Parts: sequence; structure tokens; C-alpha cells
Amino acid sequence: MTQAGRGGIGHAELDALDKAHGFHPFTALREHEANGPLMIVEGRGCQLTASDGATYLDAMAGLWCVNIGYGSEEMAEAIAAQCRRLSYYHSFSSMANDVSTMLAARLVEMAPAPMSRVFFGNSGSDANDTQMKMVWYYNNVLGRPERKKIISRLRGYHGVTIATAGLTGLDNLHDGFDVPLPMIRHVRAPHRLWEAEPGTSDAELSARLARELEELIVAEGPETVAAFIAEPIQAAGGVIVPPAGYFEAIGAVLRRYDILLIADEVVCGFGRLGRMWGSEVFGLEPDLITVAKGITSAYVPLSACLVSGKVWEVLADGGSRYGVFGHGYTYSAHPLAAAAALTNLDIIERDDLVGQAAKRGEQLQRRLREVFAEHPNVGEVRGEGLIGAVELVEQRDPARRFDPARRVGARLALAARRHGVITRALPASDSVAFSPPFVVTEPELDEMVEGVRHGLDDVVAELATE
Repeated sequence: MTQAGRGGIGHAELDALDKAHGFHPFTALREHEANGPLMIVEGRGCQLTASDGATYLDAMAGLWCVNIGYGSEEMAEAIAAQCRRLSYYHSFSSMANDVSTMLAARLVEMAPAPMSRVFFGNSGSDANDTQMKMVWYYNNVLGRPERKKIISRLRGYHGVTIATAGLTGLDNLHDGFDVPLPMIRHVRAPHRLWEAEPGTSDAELSARLARELEELIVAEGPETVAAFIAEPIQAAGGVIVPPAGYFEAIGAVLRRYDILLIADEVVCGFGRLGRMWGSEVFGLEPDLITVAKGITSAYVPLSACLVSGKVWEVLADGGSRYGVFGHGYTYSAHPLAAAAALTNLDIIERDDLVGQAAKRGEQLQRRLREVFAEHPNVGEVRGEGLIGAVELVEQRDPARRFDPARRVGARLALAARRHGVITRALPASDSVAFSPPFVVTEPELDEMVEGVRHGLDDVVAELATE
């Protein structure tokens, strides 16, 4: 069966065009030139259809983002209606549009901590880049120009701009690109499997990591440290769930030294963990919040920086010294994106998709442990709500990693695809992730888990012959 693409172009021709002209992010470029893409042409609910007619269950909601599922007619109609009414206008020089204004007010109202203003962008990367600039501006206005350092965590993911690729604590985002920038520092991830001694309690691990953060701040000079940025759960870095009490311990250190907390809610925000915000689940008290992905369920690109009153008042006062706030994007507060976001939030609230994510999350966590926890090559199953990961190891006790050259996680992702499931191998570990749309059904969720398990059986059989 051949599924025609746009304009009736067939499967083989689409693949050839992509191999000849496509430049794909996070892709082995020479391998892609040789092997080509998996060309997706249609999506409905949790199911994707490729150009050759093959169908797949998407266990990753795209890239952690298609929360309401693919193909929503309600979203399509809302975006089309907005396009007919006002397709675009900018937000420079006090210009505004009604839908982005209503969205900003709604985000402030629903935020997990008191917020005052919303700055719109296009992606999580540019939003975290904006956060860094605002933090620097904030300290310059306060007469603290030496406060420029931002502390992130190893295996955190915060974007790929020149600034945010450095915040991201993954080596493959640094190699060859001359990042991180010199004002960025990293501390350890709260990853029990590799960062804690056997028998360490959550309280002990949290206290140790908070102490290490404080030691770094003191060593750098507290007067030079501006902010700490963290995801509630480190998603792309491995679905790393912090131990109980971790953010309370971290928060106490930050308050002691007057350091701002940026909560990166790009993946966790809008219901992924079975609550509207990851900050609610893990006790973050942020000064700034970054959102993207789930704000529109990826129907239209949009990001936002939520700014607390404490920070806003200083930024606004900066005008007397610096004049017009000199930052923004052509597409900031784009009306199509705002209309998509408002409709997306309507759907999530009306259909109780946060509650749905909580229920399906319980099923996901249970099934992952039933199917994988006792496997001799599974070092850890972890997750919270409707996000999870399975980490593969060569040996369980004591845990020993596979040689990275064997690319076990990537091989499992490909093997799962042969069983009709799209998962994702995560960088910096042999982990595969689960982050399906909130609309996933119980049978679909079981099929996703079983498909990855069949793929693991295939990979283990291959490894045994090598």
C-alpha cells in the first residue's frame, strides 16, 4: 500500500526528496543520507500513519507535546477561524491582540505560584534564552552586574540556542558547538541509580545534593550567582524523578543566597504528571516559569515566560535606565498560537484530561514495572504520572552500563518501531521513554508497553550473538 503525500507525491519519491534536501535535528546526518526518514503523513488520536501506509502508536506524543492527541477537529476549526479573523499582528511598541491578551491573563490565573506577566515566544529554547536575559537585566537594574552565573543540572534539558544549549547538561549538545557559555555551571542530577549509594534514603540524597549546590555557590561567590534552573522531572535527560524533599532542600539554599529559581515546565506543565503543573507535584516555588509544548499540544508553536511580581517590578523600573525593553520576536504573542492555546486549555479542562493523565499514568507506571522491572537487563523503571522510562544495563547488581558504542537504547527504539510503537531513546543513557497523549486508551497503553518489551526481547537476542 502506498500512502500519497501532499500533491500526490508517493512514498519513494518523498523519501528521496528528504534524503536529498532534509536537514534533521538530533539526527546522525550521514546515516540519514543513506537510510532516509520515517515519513509521517497523518495522525489521529495516538496513531500515526507513514507514507508507506504503515501505522504506529505514538508512545511519545511527538516530543512530549501532543497532549490532546492528533487530528482534533475542534483545534483545526479554532485555528482556521482565527486565521480568517486575524492571521497575524505583532506585539512590539504596545501593540496587542485580543487572544494573546486573554491567554496571558489565563496563564497568570492558573500558574502554580504567584505570577504577574507573560512574555510569549515560539519554543522552549527561546523562552529559556529569554529567561536568562531577563535574569541578567534584573540584576543589572538592581546594581548587581556581577550576578551573571546560571546553575543548571547535568542531564537537564533547557534548549539548543547558544545560551540554552549550555544550560542543557548533555554533552552531545555541547560537542562541536563551543558551548556552554562561560557563566554557566552544573550540579549533579538527582538520579538515584547512578548518583546514590545503595541504602541512601531520599532525605539523605536530597540533603547531599542541596549541600553540593551550596558548596558550588559559595565557591563561585554568591554575589556572582543569578539563578538556578530546573525541570520538575528531567525529561530528555532520562525521565529523572527527584527524591522526596529534593526541591524543598534546594529552595532553602536558593533563598539563603537570594538566587532566583526558574521552573522549566516545558514538558511537565499542563497535566503530564496528573496535576496541572510539575511544580505542584514536587514543591517548587519559582520566581520564573517556562512553558511550551503542552500549551498548544504542539498544534502551533508557542512558548511563554511567566514572570513573578518580584521580577516584573524590577524589569519595569529598568526603563528609567535602559529605555525601551529591547527584546522580543516577530512572532511573540502570535494570534494563531494564542487561539490554539486557549482552545487546547479549554479541551484539557472540559474533558478533564489532567484527571485522565492521572488515571492512565497509574496504569503506565504499573504496567512498566510489571513488564520490565525484573528483566535482567533493566536497571531501573521510573516515572510519575503519564511519563516514564526504562533504563537498560549490561548488569543489574551492581549496576553496570552497556558500552555506549553498542547503542542499545537506540536499537531498542528501532526494534519497538518494528512492533508498531514509536518510543524514543534518550541521550546520556540507554533509556527509552514513554510519554503518550493524554487521550491514550487502556488497550493502546498496554500495546505500547508490550511492543517495547517485544523490541527488548529482539535486542537482547541480537546482543547475545555479538
